Amino acid sequence: MSTATTTSSSILPAWRDLLRAGIGVPVGVLAVLAMVILPLPPMALDVLFTFNIALSIVVVMAVFYVSRPIEFGVFPTVLLLATLLRLALNVASTRVVLLHGYAGPGAAGHVIESFGQFVVGGNFAVGVIVFIILTIINFVVVTKGSGRISEVSARFTLDAMPGKQMAIDADLNAGLITQDEARVRRAEIRAEADFYGAMDGSSKFVRGDAVAGILILLINIIGGLAIGTIGHGMALTDALHTYTLLTIGDGLVAQIPALLLSTAVALIVTRMSRPQDMGGELRKQLLGNPKALAVAACLLGVMGLIPGMPNVAFLLMATLCGAAAYIVNRKRAAAAAVATTAQTPAPQAPETRELTWEDVRPIDLVGLEVGYRLVALVDKRQSGDLLGRVRGVRRKLSQELGFLIPAVHIRDNLDLAPNVYRINLSGVPVGESVIYPDKELAINSGRVFGPLQGIATRDPAFGMEAVWIEAASRDHAQALGYTVVDPSTVIATHLSFIIQSHANEILGHEEVQQLLNGLAKSAPKLVEDLVPRVLPLSAVVRVLQSLLAERIPIRNIRTIVETLAEHAPRSQDPAVLLAHVRVALGRQIVQDIAGIAADLPVITFEPELERLLGSSLNASSTSPGLEPGLAERLQQRVAEASRRQETSGEPPVLLVPPPLRAQMARFLRAALPGLHVLAWNEIPDNRKVRVIAAVGR
Repeated sequence: MSTATTTSSSILPAWRDLLRAGIGVPVGVLAVLAMVILPLPPMALDVLFTFNIALSIVVVMAVFYVSRPIEFGVFPTVLLLATLLRLALNVASTRVVLLHGYAGPGAAGHVIESFGQFVVGGNFAVGVIVFIILTIINFVVVTKGSGRISEVSARFTLDAMPGKQMAIDADLNAGLITQDEARVRRAEIRAEADFYGAMDGSSKFVRGDAVAGILILLINIIGGLAIGTIGHGMALTDALHTYTLLTIGDGLVAQIPALLLSTAVALIVTRMSRPQDMGGELRKQLLGNPKALAVAACLLGVMGLIPGMPNVAFLLMATLCGAAAYIVNRKRAAAAAVATTAQTPAPQAPETRELTWEDVRPIDLVGLEVGYRLVALVDKRQSGDLLGRVRGVRRKLSQELGFLIPAVHIRDNLDLAPNVYRINLSGVPVGESVIYPDKELAINSGRVFGPLQGIATRDPAFGMEAVWIEAASRDHAQALGYTVVDPSTVIATHLSFIIQSHANEILGHEEVQQLLNGLAKSAPKLVEDLVPRVLPLSAVVRVLQSLLAERIPIRNIRTIVETLAEHAPRSQDPAVLLAHVRVALGRQIVQDIAGIAADLPVITFEPELERLLGSSLNASSTSPGLEPGLAERLQQRVAEASRRQETSGEPPVLLVPPPLRAQMARFLRAALPGLHVLAWNEIPDNRKVRVIAAVGR
């Protein structure tokens, strides 16, 4: 007794260790392949056929209760293994039927005998008809439809991948999602494409299995008749009755799980890609409209009153539909009443107190005003997510620019058109656009494959061609290569662009003081020796604002302050200090422009033009003193070289001598906002310069 207990207790952990090590599935596949070669006793066939039916039922239930198709990503593999198991069982049962079928209906096990006797009533003609009907349903209806849906889903999923990837990049650049969230969403897109691609191929297994079932049935009947009459001397009618019943029983045992798996394939490929409760969605969409139920009740009632019809059945069903319509209508009315009560504001007492200075509202540094139709985007009770998007923009820009972006105050403005929003800086409008809250914006990224029906417009942030489309057309637009974003993302992206473009106006004395206070915690002596002992706070603010105006983040505040502390004793001119700070930040500046590339492609001036520009400067000038014709030609030629640089996929960079850098940056900033103007001494020693164009007079 103790020895047996010890042995069993040691075997179970060993099996568990094998399963955890991933050996179970390969061993199972090898066992299935062995069934094709090794003969199985009838009892083993009963167990395996029962397991096959149970596996099919479990798979169908799993498809019903999974919330998203890609959560059952192993389904194509399960489908292949189940099909392989079923085919191996067909081979094993065929061997038993042909070898021992002469012994009677029980020769191939009780499962086959039960399906042959009970399900088809022992009549082989009925069995043949039932089997043919099941095969037609499986092969012509379910399998063919699911295969077509799998093929179309795989094609559109793969076509939509570039648009979805660009939408993720747009959300990431706008600060709406983090790097980790973007990585997860990209992985989901790849998993979705792999899943539908695998389903396109797996559906062919099910279709081929249905064809194999028909061929196996014919081979078994013909082979059984030949073996029974010739090999065992059975009468033709006895052989036909015995072998046909066994073959039909065997076919039905295999065909029913095949039909279940085909249904599972059709269910999972017709599911939407977004999370959903299948039972809840069916109940809400099919039975959630009281008008549909009421009309159905009326039609059934009329049919129930026609003489000669099954009146009781039709009138009973009409009563059930009418009762369901009444219940659904009452629930909707109750929910609407609760929502109205929640939105009704409580009566307020009349204002009686005196006005004070607190009633003078200060101007918001960053403000967002929306028309009344866009209020739903801000209201959380109406599933508005704009507040969360704005917080994401502030978080991302604060990390990128190096200082805390102030809170964005959002208000409704009845003076605006219903679908218009406006972005204000210090109370002054700097951006405005029209939004359709019930549509989505499809942005033409330059690589699209066809037009879209909708309202033509332009992306408010970058001016790209775009179309407002219905939400139902999102997948079609992504398949054509468009980047599709929702209205909240459009506003958040525009806000992000405005804040980045005016970051120097947002940074003030309070923000700079907070930066210095934070640096003082790790380097107190550095801050103490600089402000206000050597350099006033206003000069530090001017330098930081100038950096932001030239799109240079101030994240590296320690290097900036150290450079100011080094050069401030010799000069307190913000322009001179800015030049020294830019040299100290040269590695960061070039990295932000060109990434990790070994060389930096640049545009330069011809020597004659450099001498002319150098001689035109004087100590009091703030811009090159050029005659208008030369200034216009200079802007045009630099603009042409910049466009060629951008067309080749490289950032436009103008490299000039250090004395010219500040003046040329101010001169070209308005006309060419995407141009980077660098001085020679700002290029790190480990970077190679590659001249691609030289601009002359």
